[in-house]
Amino acid sequence: MRIGVALPTDHHQLSREANSVDTLIGQVRELADAGVSAAWFTQRFDHDAITVAALAAREVPGIDIGTAVVPIYPRHPIALSMQAQTAQAASHGRFTLGVGLSVKSFVEQTYGPTPHPRVRHLREHLEALRSLLETGAVDLQGDTLVARTSLPATVPGARPRVPVLVAAAGEQTLRAAAELADGALPILSGPRTLAEYTVPTLTRYAAAAGRPAPRVAAIVSGVVTADVAGARARAEEDMAYYATLPAYRAALDREGVDDPADLVAIGDEELLAAQVAAYAEAGVTELVYTQTAIGSPEDERRTWKLLGELAQRA
Repeated sequence: MRIGVALPTDHHQLSREANSVDTLIGQVRELADAGVSAAWFTQRFDHDAITVAALAAREVPGIDIGTAVVPIYPRHPIALSMQAQTAQAASHGRFTLGVGLSVKSFVEQTYGPTPHPRVRHLREHLEALRSLLETGAVDLQGDTLVARTSLPATVPGARPRVPVLVAAAGEQTLRAAAELADGALPILSGPRTLAEYTVPTLTRYAAAAGRPAPRVAAIVSGVVTADVAGARARAEEDMAYYATLPAYRAALDREGVDDPADLVAIGDEELLAAQVAAYAEAGVTELVYTQTAIGSPEDERRTWKLLGELAQRA
């Protein structure tokens, strides 16, 4: 099982850096030195996640890179394919594109009202993206978007084909991930939910569509720290918003937890190792760790070191 870390782990600290791209690439180098399998980049309003991933891959060989995740609404699938294939060529095959719908209220506040059903838009976006990545061309007249290429859209050297994962928690996004992508990035899904709902749902839809067994890269949170109370308070503050969103609330209810922070492993090395083991037993193929900065900088380095050791054992 691969174990990765999502960057940046501390958005507030990154905003004070003189050059955030240099900082992120330096962190990727630290993760690689620690033995962590992959570095994933989140998309915000500052640096571009795919661009930084491509740069990091060139600077730091030997570690996989990806995005977790890039929202699809501001990016047409043709433009997204260009970026993803460029990152794949730059990394010599170590790039994974993670995409997602993002939160509906956030999308509408940022980009304006979404006139079409969101899952239908996700499926059409994935159909266009899949055609582009597999054939270098697309001709789609959908209900929510139009995508047509008049020239070849293949980037030489972008091999193997860029794998696509979809941020998912509910039935319809999991179905889209299984049928039209290479797997899912489950969010706020604990081991019980993954074992009893997420993995079986993905597997069932993939099999029915004649697709291979999907990748399941669960987004999880944890930190090795002696300041359990302080880290817990920061996790509760950072994650409180998710409990108010229907899709994430449903995922939390399936797991039987009230507070999203209940899913965060906060404590010693044994606790974090037990969390990794529980997710592995639930059937995930890889883990993407977030919230590793809710302790001290020293705690974060201890966490990365342990995750690297666990990744090497796996």
